[in-house]
Amino acid sequence: MKKIAIFPGSFDPFTVGHYSVVKRALNFVDEVVIAIGINEAKKTLFSIDKRNFIIQKAFADEPKVRVESYDSLTVDFAKEIGASLILRGIRSIADFEYEKTIADANRRLAPEIETIIIPTAQEYAHISSTAVRDILKHGGDTSM
Repeated sequence: MKKIAIFPGSFDPFTVGHYSVVKRALNFVDEVVIAIGINEAKKTLFSIDKRNFIIQKAFADEPKVRVESYDSLTVDFAKEIGASLILRGIRSIADFEYEKTIADANRRLAPEIETIIIPTAQEYAHISSTAVRDILKHGGDTSM
């Protein structure tokens, strides 16, 4: 059976840390679906279409990655596409505490779907979408 994982998030913007988590996950799953969550209440810098384009471009040479958007509970979307894993990346202990709470809630909603938490590579631990978004808003350089 094909092992499908979803990597949910707003990805506004998609960072090199996100990229690293997906690439590492490809070592133990058959497919990663990068799932852009639609949250009308959240003010984003990039449109869904722009985020989708950016992520697809980043993985243009990787057939085991696809990008979709969803507007439902993450576990419901996972079931819809046949995913048995939810991938989450963390940068710190604070991230872990938050992600564990979400993983516990998801497990109660859908015990058949497991959450895998992947610590970001050390060289990217300081990068957050919020910081990158702020730099972009003010015309700063985000290249590495």
